Amino acid sequence: MTQEDILPLIYKKDDRAFTLLYDMYSKSLFGVISNLIKDREEAEDVLQDVFVKIWKNIDTYSEDKGRFYTWIVNIARNSSIDKLRSKGFNNSQKNLSADNFVHLLDDNTRLNNKIDSIGIQEFVKKLKPKCIKIIDLLFFKGYTQQEASDELEIPLGTVKTQNRNCISELRNLLQVS
Repeated sequence: MTQEDILPLIYKKDDRAFTLLYDMYSKSLFGVISNLIKDREEAEDVLQDVFVKIWKNIDTYSEDKGRFYTWIVNIARNSSIDKLRSKGFNNSQKNLSADNFVHLLDDNTRLNNKIDSIGIQEFVKKLKPKCIKIIDLLFFKGYTQQEASDELEIPLGTVKTQNRNCISELRNLLQVS
C-alpha cells in the first residue's frame, strides 16, 4: 500500500490506516527523533505522541504546501525539540550520571548511521560547506535559527536566508536523483 492509498483512509479516520501509517513511517520518524533525544524510552514516547498528533491533525495537512513525508518529519522534529526544551525533561536529565553520556562522545557513527538511515546524508554532503553547517545545526541537532545564528556568529537574517537557499539546493539535488 502506498502513501496515496493511506491518506484518504487517514482522513476518514479508518482504524486500519493508523496501523498502516505506523508501519510505513515509524522507523524513519524514530530515526529523526532519536537523533535529537538520546534516551530510547523518551524517544519512543515522543514517537507515540507524534503519531497521535499526525492522526488528530491530519486535517491541517495540505498537499499544496508540501509532501506528506515532509509534514510528518517536521511534526517529529518539532515534537522532539519541544521535549528537549520541556522543564520536566531537563530536570530528569540533571539526575543522570556521567556514564550515561560517555557513549555520546565515543560513538559519532551512531549519529551518522541514523542520518543515513533516512537517506539524507549523502545529499547533504554534496552541498556547500556553509549549507552543511546550517542544515546540521537546524535539522540534525535541533537548533533554532537564533541558536544557529549565535553558534555561527552570523546575523539571524543571514541564517534564515542561507537556510532557505540551502534547503532549495537540497531539494534540487533530491529531484535530480
